[in-house]
Amino acid sequence: MKISVLTVCWNSAATIGHTIDSFLVQDHGDKELVIVDGNSSDETLSIVRSYPQDQMRVVSEPDSGMYDALNKGLSLYTGDAVGVLNSDDCFHDHTALRRVSAGLEHTDIVHGDLDFVENHLNKRVVRRWRAAPRPAKGFRTGWMPAHPTFYVKRKVADTVGEFDLNLKVASDYDWMLRAVELHGFRSAAISHVLVDMMVGGASTRNLASHIGHNLEALQSRRRWLGSGSFDYALVAKPLRKVKQLFLRKTPQ
Repeated sequence: MKISVLTVCWNSAATIGHTIDSFLVQDHGDKELVIVDGNSSDETLSIVRSYPQDQMRVVSEPDSGMYDALNKGLSLYTGDAVGVLNSDDCFHDHTALRRVSAGLEHTDIVHGDLDFVENHLNKRVVRRWRAAPRPAKGFRTGWMPAHPTFYVKRKVADTVGEFDLNLKVASDYDWMLRAVELHGFRSAAISHVLVDMMVGGASTRNLASHIGHNLEALQSRRRWLGSGSFDYALVAKPLRKVKQLFLRKTPQ
């Protein structure tokens, strides 16, 4: 099974090398990395092009933000399955894509564990996200997968379609909700850390970003699941993140 990884970037010279290194050492051989660059003005493209290009596709042009770039990636990838690795994140170890491929032999969607790290040099874990199978009411309970660990077969991506550009920080949440809740696709959790995610992303950098993400997530649930102006997940989803903080010292 060929696994495609989408990485979007803009002025990511400080981190993109770590991301690419973690892809190239994957022991699953049938893979590709699709890099969609937003016309960076720093050394990002020089770094990208310094690597062997046989398992990489690179596009660089102006875009309208991360989700616009991801939509471009969805139109470019050639694999049997696809997921996203942010340009400041890394695969946790060399087995991640092998585990993804093995999981997708038996289901339509997989997702796994994730560690939030201070940076990719000291790898100090500040929060742990542990994957759980979809509960009976799914996203209505506050449950959601970690998007950087979320991989789907091509038929899922084709059915779900593009990321919603009207959502500024929770379009990934909306995309996963549609994939899991609306079309009857099967999903499974992988009990292994797949990705090390550097803290400080668009939805995690501060309190305002957390609030914005939760409000956009509610908007998505109202649209697709018929939630009201207030639902259980609006409280349960942040509480699940609080629980993750208590896992920070749990052995890997």
